[in-house]
Order: sequence, then structure tokens, then C-alpha cells
Amino acid sequence: MDCVGVVSASIVITMPDRQFTDPRLAAIYDLGNGGGTDRDFYESLAPNKNCNILDLGCGTGLLCHRYAANGHEVVGVDPALPMLEVARSKPNGENIEWVCDTAETYSSDKRFDLIIMTGHAFQCLLSDAQILAGLRTMAHHLKQNGRAVFESRNPSLDWDKNWDRSVRLKTPDGPVRCNRRMLLNDHPEQLSFVWDYEFSDSVLSSESTLRFASREKITELALQAGLSPIDCFGDWTRGPFLSQTSREMVFVFEQNPITR
Repeated sequence: MDCVGVVSASIVITMPDRQFTDPRLAAIYDLGNGGGTDRDFYESLAPNKNCNILDLGCGTGLLCHRYAANGHEVVGVDPALPMLEVARSKPNGENIEWVCDTAETYSSDKRFDLIIMTGHAFQCLLSDAQILAGLRTMAHHLKQNGRAVFESRNPSLDWDKNWDRSVRLKTPDGPVRCNRRMLLNDHPEQLSFVWDYEFSDSVLSSESTLRFASREKITELALQAGLSPIDCFGDWTRGPFLSQTSREMVFVFEQNPITR
């Protein structure tokens, strides 16, 4: 299972952060990213058995394994091989197709009832060209009446005021202190930060940048990609999106009938 390169046509592909590509960090990812209402929401999108599901940016396969356990046929795509190795090692891992690729470049003859992109992975698409390529991947691989669902944080909120945080993880090799701190970034739609992972014998650091695109921008690019909007929720209980208070923008798209 080889990983893709960094350039596809004219699109510069952002390589995964160290927290995903370092095997030591990938091994502890699930300890700080367990289940939650977001994953319950995504699981509820496939109530019937035998759905074909594509998870773009699947990470360690937390949702892929839920779907597979519920009887669905699942493809998990992620550009970080260490994350996929963790995913494959779990129960049911052999029943899921794992692909080392990006949302922008993934291509398959398969078509899917449901395509998801979770954990705010959509915000790793930093340029309009990257977002458009990822959305085109979704549009191209959807079945008729299929749904593409992903979330992005509401850019109207003041995220940088509450971005620093510290958590302590209990690992088999002892506790790991994880500290997140802001970095300077002058881009009006981007937020940069670093995670410091303090192991007993070393400190590993991983820098990240996320884009906080507006609802209008994402919808505009989705329409260009061949997707039509169905819903935009403001939380994981399907509440309405309120531009000044909702933390999440949870998008639901279908393939534009004109482009089928």
C-alpha cells in the first residue's frame, strides 16, 4: 500500500501533519479522539444494511469500523500510512478496503451511497483548488440519490481565543502530556498551531494549519464541483445553522442531477 505524491496536475497536495505520519503518534491517536456525538451522527446516516460507504480522511478508521460492524461495505482513504496501519490492525480491519490516498486525488470505479469526511479533515484543504478537487471527488463517486456529508467549523466564531489546550493521555508506556498552542498566521481564513507530545523520553511536535472557509464559499465551490446542497446543520442533533452562534457547519450534499 503505497502513498501518493505531493503534486497532482496543478493542485499542490498538502502532506499530512506529523501527528498522523509518525507511528508513535498514530498509535496514541484514538486515546484522545474516542467516540462522541459527531460519530453517532455520522453512523446514523447509514441506518440500512449493505450501504457502500467512502470515508475520506478516515484516520485510524474509527467510523469505518462502526460501519463495517453494522454490515456496510466500506472504503477508508487516508494519506497517512501509519494511521491506516493502525486502522487495519483493529477487529474487522480485514473486512474494510484501505487506500493510501488524498481526498483530492482518490479515484475508483466504485460508486457510493454515502461519502463522509469527518474530524474536521475538510479544513485541511487550504486552497480553493484543493477544496474544489476534494468536492469533485465526492461528486464523481456518488451514486444517484447518494449523500456527501462533512463538517467545517463556523468561521464567525473567535476560535483563536480558546484554541490553546492541554490534555493528559494514559498510554501503555506511561502518561503523555499533549499541549496545543497557537502559531502566528496572518491569513484571514487560516489558523496555525502546534501540538507538543511530551513522552517520558522525548517531546514530539506537530504543526498544523486549518482553513475556516465560509458557508457561502464552501457552497459555491460545491456547486462548481457538481454537488447540490440539501442541508447545513449547526450541531450534531441536526439543529439549524445559526451564523453567529453555531460551532459547526455540517453540510449535506447530493450529486447535481444536471451533472450526472
